[in-house]
Amino acid sequence: MDETARWTTERIRAIRQLMRETAEYVRSEAYGAYSLELVELIFVQPYCRIKNVVESGIAQRQTAAVYLKRLVSAGVLEEVKVGREKLFINPHLMQLLTAEEPGDLSFPAPERTLSGGVQHNEQAQGRGHAGTAARKARAPVPRHRGGPAAGAVAPVP
Repeated sequence: MDETARWTTERIRAIRQLMRETAEYVRSEAYGAYSLELVELIFVQPYCRIKNVVESGIAQRQTAAVYLKRLVSAGVLEEVKVGREKLFINPHLMQLLTAEEPGDLSFPAPERTLSGGVQHNEQAQGRGHAGTAARKARAPVPRHRGGPAAGAVAPVP
């Protein structure tokens, strides 16, 4: 019984810590998509729909879609199409909920390029997100899949 209580308490602490780190990361990296209410919403369950953002009163449908897509671009959420609907998965929360041990799920600092921009693995490999050149120049950040090492990028020579 004590072991289960300790495990549960540690899991709750890890979720709270991840939510704090996510809020800080979104505030600095998601360019206009930050609100504490939005960050809290993506921690209610491991996925979010545009409809959830609208129903919570955070934004209207079009703005809600923009906010969630910015969180995808920042590497906080992953977009998955299920039938006619888009789900925005919180992979860090999902990993935390399914892992035996919480481990370190913090967001690594983005790598800076020679031009001062930020680069992530997919862009370094030529598979960056679609969008305008201006948005790409100011917004790309690491995508985080499977832990902190997954977002690492080799320094630009």
